[in-house]
Amino acid sequence: MKFKQLHSWRVGYKKAVQIQETLKNLLIFKKPPGEINTVAGADVSYDKHSDRFFAGVVVFKINKHLEIIEEATAVGKARFPYIPGLLSFREAPILLRAFKKLRNNPDVILFDGQGIAHPRFFGLASHMGLILGKPSIGCAKSRLVGEHNNAKNTTGAYSKLFYKNKVVGAVLRTKMNTNPIYVSPGHKTNLAFAIRIVLNTCRGYRIPEPIRQAHLLVNKLREKTHSL
Repeated sequence: MKFKQLHSWRVGYKKAVQIQETLKNLLIFKKPPGEINTVAGADVSYDKHSDRFFAGVVVFKINKHLEIIEEATAVGKARFPYIPGLLSFREAPILLRAFKKLRNNPDVILFDGQGIAHPRFFGLASHMGLILGKPSIGCAKSRLVGEHNNAKNTTGAYSKLFYKNKVVGAVLRTKMNTNPIYVSPGHKTNLAFAIRIVLNTCRGYRIPEPIRQAHLLVNKLREKTHSL
């Protein structure tokens, strides 16, 4: 995959916030045109004993069984501190190294993180989607901002997530009797499309299969690296 270098990653807190405030104005919130034939999931795993981390991307062909057609990984060192709301400045550089290795160009990408359900409406999925120029969706396991009602305990049920009087996502029940996930548009998507893609790529687990497989991939890579 090819992508644009929109800015430097070697920035401090104030500059990072300024970049988010500027780039959020470039986001597009429309259902992507054409058919969606491939979907990718991306995740990052951290080494608890060092500053190393591991990125993984798994690309699927969308069919009855969700067929894996490609995987890519990258290993690197964290250059930016962990600061809530600025996760993309920590994880995007290593994720981009993994995406750069892909031969396939996925139609939509799911990220283990927030889209616009973010203090400045510019989470990891929005940032990565803008850089890659691809439809992107945030699928987070916990809430970063906003208020919502409880989603019914039925697969596919959801409640809208509101932040600063705007709908920024949905609390989506992907499996009965489990905690919901927080779905938000990243870039070149809208909420209805994001919910549909997430539900269509779940295979009996709380987490959509593309992200679940990316998570398994990076954890396997981390364990393998430790054993060397």
